[in-house]
Formats: sequence, C-alpha cells, structure tokens
Amino acid sequence: MANVFYISAAIAAVSTALVVVQKNVVHALMYLILSLLSVAVIFFDIGAPFVAALEVIIYAGAIMVLFVFVIMMLNLGAQSAEEERHWQTGGMWIGPSVLGAVLLGDLVYMMVLGPPRSSFGGLPPAGPKQVGIKLFGPYLIGVELASMLLLAGLIGAYHLGRPARKEHRKEEDKTE
Repeated sequence: MANVFYISAAIAAVSTALVVVQKNVVHALMYLILSLLSVAVIFFDIGAPFVAALEVIIYAGAIMVLFVFVIMMLNLGAQSAEEERHWQTGGMWIGPSVLGAVLLGDLVYMMVLGPPRSSFGGLPPAGPKQVGIKLFGPYLIGVELASMLLLAGLIGAYHLGRPARKEHRKEEDKTE
C-alpha cells in the first residue's frame, strides 16, 4: 500500500505543477481536479475514507463548479471561445488521461487488496463525527476564514474580469 501512497503523491505533485504552468484556465482546472482526486486517494489509503469522500464532494465537486461558474461569468467573448477551439486538440487530453488512468489503477489496486489501513501512525480512522467535532470545534475560525477567503476571491475575480460599463468608458475617454 505504500506504493499507492507514493504514486498518488507523485500524481498530485505533477498535476499541481501543471496547474501552475498552464496558459489556459480550463486546462488548469482539469489538472486541479486531478490533483484533488489524487489527494482523496491518499486520504483513502491512509485510512480516512470519509475525509476522502469529503475531498471529492466538496473540493473536486463543489469548489470546481464554483471556479467554472466564475470563468463562465467572466465571459471573455467570441475571440476567447475561438482560441479555445483551436487549443482543444486531441493531444490536450493525453496528460490528464494518463495521470487519471494511473490514479484509477491505484484505486482499483487498493479495492482488490481489501479495506484501507485502519490507522495512520497509531491514530484511529477519521469518521464523520470526528471530522465534525474538529471542524466546528477548535478549527471553527479557520473554516470561517477559509469561506470568507473564497468569497473574497470570487468577488475579486468578478470585479477584475467584468467589462467596463459605457458610462465609465465615456468618463475615461474625456480624461485622456
């Protein structure tokens, strides 16, 4: 099972690095989803299947939908859509597909071998009750600050990406 951990960690590192170097935002989101899924496999491998499920549902699901919504809300126009069509060749799917297939192989390998480890470093497995107690107990302020940070990022992305209104354009033209 240590091999699964290291392979999943390598996939997480590679896909996260590819998120940073991608020029296209949608391609970066695909690699980010792959990175989050590989982190979920790591959680499953170390004996925290509930945390792995939360990783998939909350991060790879809900947060990525929010990111895609922001990208759609920015509406970069017809020129951007045409550039996207030219970028979407068959070759762009090779990287995420290979990494995803290796990650799926890891997951199938773990399922065939049996249940995940019962503990990691002598700690008991994390169930829903323990996660809830930690999130809404001593880490409540951290959870709330993270939600405020995500909201601020959403508002900032909208503000930076929205087109200027006609009244503002006229005022800018007068000052020049």
